[in-house]
Amino acid sequence: MSRIAVVVKGYPRLSETFIAQEILGLEQRGIEILIVALRKPYDPFIHDLHRQIRAEVMYLPEYVKDDPARVARAKRWAEKQPTFAAARSLLKADLARAPGNDRKRRWAQGCVFAHELPQDVRWIHTHYLHTPCSAARYAAHLSGLGWSFSAHAKDIWTSPDWDLRTKLDDAAWGVTCTKVNTGHLKGLCKTPEKIELVYHGLDFCGFPEPSGPPSMRDGASEPVELVSVGRAVEKKGYDDLLTALALLPGDLNWRFTHVGGGDLSDKLKAMADGLNLSGRIVWRGAQPREEVIKACRTADLFVLPSKLAKSGDRDGLPNVLMEAQSMGLCCLSTRVSAIPELIEDGRTGRLVAPGDPQALAGALADLIRAPGERDRLGKAAASHVRSHFASAPGLDLLAEKFRQVGA
Repeated sequence: MSRIAVVVKGYPRLSETFIAQEILGLEQRGIEILIVALRKPYDPFIHDLHRQIRAEVMYLPEYVKDDPARVARAKRWAEKQPTFAAARSLLKADLARAPGNDRKRRWAQGCVFAHELPQDVRWIHTHYLHTPCSAARYAAHLSGLGWSFSAHAKDIWTSPDWDLRTKLDDAAWGVTCTKVNTGHLKGLCKTPEKIELVYHGLDFCGFPEPSGPPSMRDGASEPVELVSVGRAVEKKGYDDLLTALALLPGDLNWRFTHVGGGDLSDKLKAMADGLNLSGRIVWRGAQPREEVIKACRTADLFVLPSKLAKSGDRDGLPNVLMEAQSMGLCCLSTRVSAIPELIEDGRTGRLVAPGDPQALAGALADLIRAPGERDRLGKAAASHVRSHFASAPGLDLLAEKFRQVGA
């Protein structure tokens, strides 16, 4: 039976449950997969979701220096292939627009990928249009295979338009996970009909439906439990959240739990210390999905203050919001990217402007004081997300596309 090679930057990753969910869902639909990762995992845990995936994993050398003999063998093999000249011309064109070692590194990974690709692989599908796509594209041309992509957020909004156009026009087809992304990519592509909107959605089997009496905590005595799940990176806006928490009235009793690792963790903890907030904050670091569910089930309000990073990076449609909503947890977030495609302000949650700690503090204070409103918004959100954002329709579409190319 033939397989699809699914290319990812790293595997497994705690922050990419949507990719693991997709791979597992495709396997359950009879699609055989080879996972190809540009680097090995570095997270301290894995999700139970990863344990259910059967696919073999091929790790490419993250850097040429990691295994120069392996890279050299692959390059010698590539030079003997009838596809070499055409594939090499793609690299030369890319280097003319963006000279540097990064493209050469992706070429090396692409050579190893193509050289070691099992014969039963009939198609290449890459997650993300930036670095994984570069390696996958070179490998596809070297091996003579067709390829497709799933585009998400950072890969779209931090890549130059010329690079996106080149890849979009070269791919057989692609999908992306938000209306905002779809419109942008269609506007760059010569054949926009090859790009489709496919929401990741959720497999709700692992997420309990709302049950039991609602919390009546209102910040007057017992603390209202606030929670957020996300990497400590600029686009998540946790600096704005800390500023907003410091602006809350002194008579409000609350406690905040953050789940997630990230490069800014130490900086955020220092900021919390400086704002005299540390006694009310629990930093749990990276945790598996089971712990995320537990944290949400004991919380009163989920907060994700996403914003545009200076690099242009931004969230797409964060899975953590869908996960929290599916359990009936009221969500407060911002009007960034596709978040308004999920949350309607005042009906299925609350939205404020991004990068506005004052507005965020106002919404936080209102929701902390109003357990009935949190309950109303949480229940409406659970009903909406479970009826409109299930993963099955998107997985069915992808499975059929892969069947059409011989998987």
